[in-house]
Amino acid sequence: MARVTALIVSFLLAAATGASARPSSYAVWAADSAIKRGQGNGLDSTGKASVSYEHGELQWGLRLLYEKTGNKTYYNYIVTGANNIVYDNGTVHGGYTLTDFSLDPIRTGPTFLYLYQQTKQTKWKTAADTYRKQLDGHPRTTEGQFWHKLRYFNQGWLDGIYMGDIFYAQYTKDFQVTNTSAWVDITSQFNLIYKNTLQASGSSNYTGLLYHGYDFSHTAVWASSDRGHSPEIWDRALGWYAMALVDVLDIIPSSNTGHSTIINILRTLAPRIRDAADPNTGVWWLVMTQPGRAKNYFESSGSAMFVYSLLKGVRLGYVQDPDGSIVKAAVKAYKYMVSNWVVTNSDGTMGWTNTVEVGSLSGNGTFDYYVSVGTILNDLKGLSAFLLASIEYENL
Repeated sequence: MARVTALIVSFLLAAATGASARPSSYAVWAADSAIKRGQGNGLDSTGKASVSYEHGELQWGLRLLYEKTGNKTYYNYIVTGANNIVYDNGTVHGGYTLTDFSLDPIRTGPTFLYLYQQTKQTKWKTAADTYRKQLDGHPRTTEGQFWHKLRYFNQGWLDGIYMGDIFYAQYTKDFQVTNTSAWVDITSQFNLIYKNTLQASGSSNYTGLLYHGYDFSHTAVWASSDRGHSPEIWDRALGWYAMALVDVLDIIPSSNTGHSTIINILRTLAPRIRDAADPNTGVWWLVMTQPGRAKNYFESSGSAMFVYSLLKGVRLGYVQDPDGSIVKAAVKAYKYMVSNWVVTNSDGTMGWTNTVEVGSLSGNGTFDYYVSVGTILNDLKGLSAFLLASIEYENL
């Protein structure tokens, strides 16, 4: 154990080497930089109200940072962002339409629940009730999986678990803790996507990880003949799911059978995520089923999500790491991230690079599609994930 501890300490010191001129907390730097740029505040680039899952992801990180530091700047920014998309009567606006039946907007739901816990203002409960009502009528496969969006017929995506089911679980805990059927349903969402997207042993470029999504009807152009899964493992989709696993375990009561079901999925995937990292850099390829292929590259949002999930999982005992190899892998990846993807701007803010703009199964889901999508500087999906990863890294 002493050897493992010494090894981890050496990696922590190495991660700091060459970065002494930077702020001592990358989590604080990332958050302050996003706030200074006006990112994640419930408005789009034109200043119009916009319900955005990216904003929900940032607000989750700001909440954790507020709880850690006590700096009310972060709490106030969350309030401002939520107020920009919720009227005083609790109506959610900013482009949200219930009948679109998209899971993406629901990622802002945990913010509403958090603010209701903090303030007891009715508007936040009303806003949360709107999302819960959507889930009641949300289209599903015949097995019970939520469709990612109404327009994606019979498709479950890994992304959707992070977008919809953390809210679903927190709402149930806050208002319906004895609702057994809801807990069963939440567990089923995690389990169905796992069962239908798990890469089968013997597959080419085997990782034992999860494909981006599946089409239960097998009608999508990319649907496989067996379970209808998509052809590639995309790092950020898997990152969303990994974060959802470690976050929902904080919410589901440990006495609930769903807790053990989800922890078993996490314990299966965590060492496989560790093993899928590039052995030289320690980070992860955009298309994880095609490591080293021309045009593939190391992608920053998925890598940060994995670091957050692995470190949090080990810290809370959800992931077993008797030899320290999982923490060692996460620390190595974090060292690469701060050395290669963090940029010091002239105004003192932090820049974040190498986050792919989007990944969708609306097309053919091929390798060529994923690598054709451009990367975005300071993309909030990646910057927020780095904030989360930094909080866990600094907890070490």
